[in-house]
Amino acid sequence: MKKIYFASDFHLGTPSPKASKLREKKILRWLSSIEHDAKSIFLVGDIFDFWFEYKTVVPKGAIRLLGKIAELSDKGIDIHFFVGNHDIWMFDYFPNELGVTVHHHPIQIELGGKQFFIGHGDGLGPKDYGYKRLKKIFTNRLCQWLFRWLHPDVGMKIANHSSSASRTAQTEPEYFLGADEEWLLLYSNYKLKQIPTIDYFIFGHRHLPLDILLENQHSRYINLGEWFSQCTYAEFDGKNLHLRAFENPSFDLNNTKY
Repeated sequence: MKKIYFASDFHLGTPSPKASKLREKKILRWLSSIEHDAKSIFLVGDIFDFWFEYKTVVPKGAIRLLGKIAELSDKGIDIHFFVGNHDIWMFDYFPNELGVTVHHHPIQIELGGKQFFIGHGDGLGPKDYGYKRLKKIFTNRLCQWLFRWLHPDVGMKIANHSSSASRTAQTEPEYFLGADEEWLLLYSNYKLKQIPTIDYFIFGHRHLPLDILLENQHSRYINLGEWFSQCTYAEFDGKNLHLRAFENPSFDLNNTKY
């Protein structure tokens, strides 16, 4: 069968236009390398470091990626986009212009006879109460309406500064915290008790590629990592799911298993 691919956390737009464009071109090489056998591509959040759609204006930049997504969609490849905490303000541009399905919440879906639970991962699991409160503000329609009244130049400047500040203030270490501290792992085991048929939990957000067997000794928690340095993604061929690293031969995928 054709394959299904998953990737997240491109964060296009940061840390500089030059660095972002180089990363964007690498992402395009990856998309071109998989388009011959891709049935579906799941982009699992934080594809942009910031995104906000006004009624008639979208952020400039990443035009090569947008064009490639449109090309792949026109070829019949099913593309899903999950909003993350950095691109939470996505509305109807991708569905209407690019033919992409946009998800604002995690979904359960059957792919190749397996059950997947897919989401960006922000706001899930225990703790992180401050962000959970902030997310309620970001997703409030009144707050979105008020922000839209700002001139795009002003709104984008404020939002980009806030996005950069939140990334600078992030203190979460990018190493495995242990089974009792990895909150998306804890969430996966919790959710598995509610929906025991899930085979794979697929998340991003953590910026650390992980492939962990869950408590039932069958299901797996997969974190997709990031594209600043690791350039990791997941590939499902209908029978098996594997983490891969694109143009990064020095990356040891054995270190993703715990």
